[in-house]
Amino acid sequence: MQLEDPDAIAGLAGAEIEPRRAPWLDDTSEAADALSQSRAQLQVLTDAMPQMVWSTRPDGFHDYYNARWYEFTGVPEGSTDGEGWNGMFHPQDQSLAWARWQRSLETGEPYEIEYRLRHRSGEYRWTLGRALPVFNDEGAIVRWIGTCTDIHDAKMAAEQNELLSRELSHRIKNIFAVISGLIGLSSRHDPSMRSFAKGLQERIAALGRAHEFARPHSEASRPALGGSTLKGLLIEIFTPYPAFDEGCIAIAGDDVPVDDRGATPIAFVFHELATNAAKYGALSTADGRVDVAIALSGSAVRVTWCETGGPALEGEPERKGFGTRLAEMSVVQQLGGVIRREWKASGLCVEIEVSINRLSRDL
Repeated sequence: MQLEDPDAIAGLAGAEIEPRRAPWLDDTSEAADALSQSRAQLQVLTDAMPQMVWSTRPDGFHDYYNARWYEFTGVPEGSTDGEGWNGMFHPQDQSLAWARWQRSLETGEPYEIEYRLRHRSGEYRWTLGRALPVFNDEGAIVRWIGTCTDIHDAKMAAEQNELLSRELSHRIKNIFAVISGLIGLSSRHDPSMRSFAKGLQERIAALGRAHEFARPHSEASRPALGGSTLKGLLIEIFTPYPAFDEGCIAIAGDDVPVDDRGATPIAFVFHELATNAAKYGALSTADGRVDVAIALSGSAVRVTWCETGGPALEGEPERKGFGTRLAEMSVVQQLGGVIRREWKASGLCVEIEVSINRLSRDL
């Protein structure tokens, strides 16, 4: 849910509200006619909005809901005034919704929560609720204006995508396990290959760990990184590649903390770069090299990937691969940064710049 220009609604707010109506204004004032007209206009405005709109007194007493609320819930007008609104939530969501609302009332912080709201059909549908306080000239809260938006279909689609992502990841990890097992079985017939086979199995296991970092994650499935840093994450991503052990992938420069929020998009981008370099670029040749440089500049961090010694490039490819598009999405949309590519004859150079506070909650 998103408040539809809450300041505009708040600007019409003022005095006490009578149940059901939007009585931000009092008929006892000298400008009764003008106030009555404003009230009617506000009623039309809130009833015309696609969101459910509600309002409370400063103490949190709910005394107004627009027509969308009653259409969605199917309850009689006035039945959810006061504290009756909490009974409309799924039993598992009521305590959290109440606690979050009480905190907003105590601190004046904006209210935002996802909960399951009972629809007139009896079904509980996921809803996003938000509210902002309205202040008077002295800085005191005189009213709370809130909205609810039905996000059930989007929530279900996101859960389905997460399920598919986990299933795909599970299948990929099974493939890694099967390959590792086949290598182990094959090495039994040739004892001289056991040392090589063990090293190869370790690389496959490392590739599986790198894949877990780089696959799409939800808030619930993101890996816990503890005190990980950007350099530490990159080392984890590059460990499966023999070129890293051979010193053909070098990481230099500054370092910054990275938590689960920033790890997945960063891991995906560099996992994709390393994979492409091993297939087509510098890491596909014996003399190829990749240099990764990390530089802090104020509140931003710039990471540069430069390949040299690989096959000569003839310029930018005519088509963007799926991985390239996803990498851009990871940097631009998920991290709010920029990604630049330069297709030099000596090799691909990629520059990524993001705000450091997008990599970790503690920055």
